[in-house]
Amino acid sequence: MAGKNLLYRKRIINHLYFSKMLSCAEISEKIEKSLSLTTKILNELVAEGYVLETGYAPSSGGRRPLMYSLKADIMYIVSVAMDQFVTRIAIMDMHNSLLDKVQTINISLANNPDALQMITGKISEIITRSGIDKSRILGIGIGMPGFVDAIGGKNYSFFDNGATSITSYIESKTGIPVFIDNDSSLIALAELKFGSARNKRNVMVINISWGIGLGMILDKTLFRGDDGFAGELSHIPLFQNGKLCSCGKSGCLETEASLAAVVEKAKLGLTGGRASVLSMEKLDTDSPEKAGAAVIQAAGKGDRFAVELLSEAGYNIGRGIAILIHLLNPGLVVLSGRGAQAGKILQAPIQQALNEHCIPRLSANTEIVISDLGHEAQLIGSAALVVEKYEKSFTNKKKIQEAA
Repeated sequence: MAGKNLLYRKRIINHLYFSKMLSCAEISEKIEKSLSLTTKILNELVAEGYVLETGYAPSSGGRRPLMYSLKADIMYIVSVAMDQFVTRIAIMDMHNSLLDKVQTINISLANNPDALQMITGKISEIITRSGIDKSRILGIGIGMPGFVDAIGGKNYSFFDNGATSITSYIESKTGIPVFIDNDSSLIALAELKFGSARNKRNVMVINISWGIGLGMILDKTLFRGDDGFAGELSHIPLFQNGKLCSCGKSGCLETEASLAAVVEKAKLGLTGGRASVLSMEKLDTDSPEKAGAAVIQAAGKGDRFAVELLSEAGYNIGRGIAILIHLLNPGLVVLSGRGAQAGKILQAPIQQALNEHCIPRLSANTEIVISDLGHEAQLIGSAALVVEKYEKSFTNKKKIQEAA
């Protein structure tokens, strides 16, 4: 029974993390166990300081149920959000609040044999500096671009680590369980659990960054495909432009609509004499993050050239979304990730492209929204990955004893 109770405890922690606050009856329904057993386990978790009684639910007639939530600082998660040029690392509590400010490393993943070692060293440094005992860290969740084998712990696009998986390498250096997944899938997971896609059935989450990623939520479940590689919207060949893509092909959506493409077009425009508040000094920098932000900020201030660049990118993204609508007929499309900071500047041309390229009957009920989570979605998704795996993969004996 002790082993089974441990499993139910983990399920309760899982559901409270994702739902934030639940009644005993709601928890009982979710873990599919009797009210009496659920009450017993909840009382144990309250006594041990894992769960808090947070008051009574608003009255809807009848007796108000007592509500429960996780104690925020009972456990922590190391959340890592990588893209091709920038890695962000944060320690988050069980309410997804930051323990300290997000740490940023400007590091290119491509053709960089030292990248994994450098990032692992930074993760270890941040954990040590936090002063948190490793027994209280639930795991390390990592979202990264590329073809990610979440089960095998490998990335076929970056980090050629020989026979050793990425997860095994970081676990060996930190002593903490590690889970990885594609960045766009984790952004979609964040939107599904905490953002605009919550309680929605079929949703396409567009990760606008140095590429154009896609996380697909089908029938309220994150869809990854047979090999876990579903969602490569960035590499749909939409153009006859002869531009080489990072995937090795040419004419992909990424070559015209990504933030990397926008920055390159901005440089060409300035070189050609376009008037703009942008300058080559702002764009020709060692930090792609600052260059992309400069274009978005200029557009936000009404700079005509920057608005044109983002509008063109938005229109082309809309062409890609039109294909998704014809194939999957989603009720919602969420614009998320780094580029979602451009907001309505992208939203309007995307809608224009849908008006031009979609069959009206198919797109009539598809809503386009900007993520409330924005650029933080990947960090939240990386943390959510750890908790999602907690019930099935949390097998370290020492941690199990301490959580029991």
